[in-house]
Amino acid sequence: LGTELSSPIMAGLARSVRLFARSSSSNAALAAPPHLAKAASVRRRLEEQVLASQLGGGEQRIASQHNRGKLTARERLELFLDPGSFREYDALKAHRCIDFGMQEQVPPGDGVVTGHGLVDGRRVFVFSQDFTVFGGSLSESHAEKICKVMDQAMLVGAPVIGLNDSGGARIQEGIASLAGYAEVFQRNVEASGVVPQLSVIMGPCAGGAVYSPAMTDFTMMVDHTSYMFVTGPEVVKTVTNEVITAEELGGSRTHTRTSGVAHLSAANDLEAMSALRRLVGFLPSSNREPPPVRETEDSRARKDSALDRIVPEDPNVPYDMGALVRRVLDDRELLEVSPSYAKNIITGFGRMEGATVGIVANQPQELAGCLDIDASAKAARFVRFCDCFNIPLLTFVDVPGFLPGRAQEHGGIIRHGAKLLFAYAEATVPKVTVITRKAYGGAYDVMSSKHLRADVNYAWPSAEVAVMGAKGAVEIIFRGKNVEEETLRYEAKFANPLVAAQRGFVDAVISPSETRTRICEDLELLRDKQVQRPWKKHSNIPL
Repeated sequence: LGTELSSPIMAGLARSVRLFARSSSSNAALAAPPHLAKAASVRRRLEEQVLASQLGGGEQRIASQHNRGKLTARERLELFLDPGSFREYDALKAHRCIDFGMQEQVPPGDGVVTGHGLVDGRRVFVFSQDFTVFGGSLSESHAEKICKVMDQAMLVGAPVIGLNDSGGARIQEGIASLAGYAEVFQRNVEASGVVPQLSVIMGPCAGGAVYSPAMTDFTMMVDHTSYMFVTGPEVVKTVTNEVITAEELGGSRTHTRTSGVAHLSAANDLEAMSALRRLVGFLPSSNREPPPVRETEDSRARKDSALDRIVPEDPNVPYDMGALVRRVLDDRELLEVSPSYAKNIITGFGRMEGATVGIVANQPQELAGCLDIDASAKAARFVRFCDCFNIPLLTFVDVPGFLPGRAQEHGGIIRHGAKLLFAYAEATVPKVTVITRKAYGGAYDVMSSKHLRADVNYAWPSAEVAVMGAKGAVEIIFRGKNVEEETLRYEAKFANPLVAAQRGFVDAVISPSETRTRICEDLELLRDKQVQRPWKKHSNIPL
């Protein structure tokens, strides 16, 4: 992957170094005028420092990085940013440590490349850790460089993207490196909800270093070359006597499928940078701007007759909610976030008439679309992100309730389910809800119901808004008597959207094929929505 891409880059740098050395020696014999000697000396030293900064840890370590299937810090930035747009900060900044012989190794740049550039013409701030320099370890100076771009990003209102490839704190600097991490953490908190923060784990990320990506909005990992954990396999073995590999403990598969720490994964560095550019394209630059708008030829008047047939007549037969949602969005494009974690709920970004929207949808193909602990936490965090950055929320509902069982109750489904309820109730962005089939019990309330101040609520003719399914309700009400007869009566009365429509809990029962048109009209109507809430320092979401 890396060798083919970077060999021209490295060859060019090597040629520059050789030419500079030859020109310096040939010009040494020529006596410069006294008033120009100092300037020439400074220029020569500057060129040496710049070349050294661009070479990072040197050709041998760069080759080692490529042999691991990884690109260098600068190669990653070249792929991510628009050509020629990168403007580097602090290329010559070096560490100040004089312990353990560190004064003998003072590479310019100190293991991280920082600055700003453009992605599709929009400004972003970046830092890319260089594993070829001290293993990308974080020193006091290294942290100062990262903090500078984070401060600048908040000042001008632009996203911060971190490409993480670091062995952790620089042990030689002791507490100074830990202080550097804390300074970065503080800025993660201050930037939260102000500018989007994205992290890509492209190598090791261990110990305290993991908490910075954990506090950013979205985290991506590269398969087989990245890992995240607080304590590594050796510590785990010492403390618990458990033998486990780094990949099993904290690889991309673990964190995108089991823990939910990472939201996206990529097969390699090249794919990661492409996916990152796509994600940035959906996000506003800051909380002061509306979501970006992209030109589209997909008309709001487009009707999709397939939507009229997509929900099975049998309420117990699953269907793909992802396919349904894509038929409503512009060009059927949906960028799923955390697609492999808590699959019973879909979260992601799409567009309506070119403008970004956030999607939350129950997935009947997984656990019948029930809400559980993981799904509630996943959706709640996504809803809060969209609310931070003025992204309208579209919610597609087919939920039979909360997942029952001892594991869920003991794991705190009450507390975790309340997170999603709280997030929807707190959100002030435009909220449009479509009930496609089941909307039962407390889960109906939670999924952006009219009672949580959703702006527009629709139901399809196939919708069932009720306390619970007909069979369960009849068993409780009639204690097992005349079950079949009473079930038919219950279904006729409640297994439809009419009662909810009569009470005003849904604004209209619409034909599925006109869903796109209705939503586009509503988003246009709600574009200047304003909500006044009581003053408070901040709310206390049930974490």
